[in-house]
Amino acid sequence: MADTIFETRVEQHRGELLAYCYRMLGSVHEAEDLVQDTMLRAWQARERYDERRASIRTWLYRIATNVCLTALEGKARRPLPSGLGAASTDPETPLVPAFEVPWLEPFPDDPAERAVRRDGLRLALVAAMQSLPARQRAVWVLREVLEFSAAEVASLLDTSVAAVNSALQRARAGLADVAEVAPPDDPAVRRTVEAYVRAFEAADVTALVELLTEDAVLEMPPVPLWFVGRHDYGAFIRRVFAMRGTGWRMVPTIANGQPAVAAYAPGDGVHRLHTLQVFTVVDGLVAHTVVFQSPAVFAAFKLADTL
Repeated sequence: MADTIFETRVEQHRGELLAYCYRMLGSVHEAEDLVQDTMLRAWQARERYDERRASIRTWLYRIATNVCLTALEGKARRPLPSGLGAASTDPETPLVPAFEVPWLEPFPDDPAERAVRRDGLRLALVAAMQSLPARQRAVWVLREVLEFSAAEVASLLDTSVAAVNSALQRARAGLADVAEVAPPDDPAVRRTVEAYVRAFEAADVTALVELLTEDAVLEMPPVPLWFVGRHDYGAFIRRVFAMRGTGWRMVPTIANGQPAVAAYAPGDGVHRLHTLQVFTVVDGLVAHTVVFQSPAVFAAFKLADTL
């Protein structure tokens, strides 16, 4: 196979491989490194690739799976604050970041590859997946999201079909409590997020709280702090306005196939990037907001520093 043709055929799978490695690792930046490693290994082994035995896509997933499983050996899972301890009931709790924790990162949406990437990317789902053993994680993604057959997955993992089916059953049980959510372009979801943005920009906490479910969750990595319920969620938002002022601006985007906004805080005549906020909307109300404040996350989403 000519090198240029091989390179072209391999590169067309980079986007979906990135999403796969992200689902496995929970980090965009680690996923990018692993995809690069996958591509390098594929290039080095190109003379040994036999398209009569497997499609180039299947072959690449075999390499990527091995790369991911190796990377996950001995590595701590990437959590969100709600996965580490009980919710706080004091909105005045000091906001002390825990930079030593390898926090779960959000994944930027790419319209060009949305159909491939969005399925199985919900933030809560990726967070739950981090608690699964690595091979279960791989089996679930390969079977449920990427729709490889049990026989193909067995070949990818050098195991039996029975072992694949058993791992899939256990993975399904571990992810059973993660609810489905409507896509961000669903009209009801869009209306809810737009109303939330209007309330936040107007510093109207009363209106904002009315858009929350009774048990809405607010969490904000790298601060290991989270709140549950309309009252505590609203109380913390009041604290935010007291600390950072009012007159925020919010720019819509998409993360993990969910509605999100880049939030810009006012100050010195400009609005400076403060957080990326990812929403889970259920039945027309915000059920979960994850607020990320990390330069690495901002860079992955290519967010402007100021407005």
